[in-house]
Amino acid sequence: MAKYIGKRLVYMLLSLWMIVTATFFFMRIAPGNPFASEKKLPPEIEANLNAHFGLDKPWYAQYWEYLVRIVNWDFGPSFKYKSQTVNDLINEGFPVSFLLGMEAIFIAVAVGVLLGIIAALKHNRWPDYTAMIVAVLGISVPSFIMASFLQYFLAIKMGIFPVARWESFMHSVLPAVALASTPMAFIARLTRSSMLEVLANDYIKTAKSKGLSRGVITVKHTIRNALLPVVTYMGPLTAGILTGSFVIERIFGIPGLGAHFVTSINNRDYTVIMGVTVFYSILLLVSILLVDIAYGIIDPRIKLAGGKKGE
Repeated sequence: MAKYIGKRLVYMLLSLWMIVTATFFFMRIAPGNPFASEKKLPPEIEANLNAHFGLDKPWYAQYWEYLVRIVNWDFGPSFKYKSQTVNDLINEGFPVSFLLGMEAIFIAVAVGVLLGIIAALKHNRWPDYTAMIVAVLGISVPSFIMASFLQYFLAIKMGIFPVARWESFMHSVLPAVALASTPMAFIARLTRSSMLEVLANDYIKTAKSKGLSRGVITVKHTIRNALLPVVTYMGPLTAGILTGSFVIERIFGIPGLGAHFVTSINNRDYTVIMGVTVFYSILLLVSILLVDIAYGIIDPRIKLAGGKKGE
């Protein structure tokens, strides 16, 4: 386990360095500059601003300074948010985005697995067809369309939930459901197909022949093996939830990190764009590592060091 984690940490650092490098140079070749939106900015003032933020230095000097700042967990000052650093924006917005993301992941996994299990146990019957219709709708409808639909019917027309903002638990329900709709549908289809595959195995037939009840077979022998693909999907799911929250936070007026990221793109706030990108990249890499470790714990037949299943 320690050897595997050490190897993965090296790969993570290499991947993170590539992401930081690509982000830095993409921002350099992007058209415009952080002060291009200012109205008729005098050349002297623009030169002073470039000198203040270090933008007048050669690219290799800026690149090296940025690497050093990241190692020290300092993403630099924001070009647009006065008297605030990128770290301040992350500390302010990430807790909100994290709560929203965790709620959406819980809804996606809980409802998706439940629908998948019901569809597999009631294969080719009306519960199966109903669950798959819900899954197809969830996959087909983008999250921002789902968000508008929920706002119109459940908030404006029926008045059950607030339309927007982030003030109480009720304010988080609609954005979490909108954010969870697509991954929930994917998990439902994934669980269903995996359950059907497991139910067709010989050891399930042997368990039935021994007289075990359907509940015991489902809980002890079927669900655990059927959920392995779902565990594998948790890494991409985390990335999808985090990136999808950018648009959802904007629609619902949630003061999360995604809202800051979208605003920074409109304002050409390069340090915020790079800082948030690197921060989310670290979260994604860590989540993938945790998923790999969990996968090996759930299925002991899989060797974390890279051995083949069943060795």
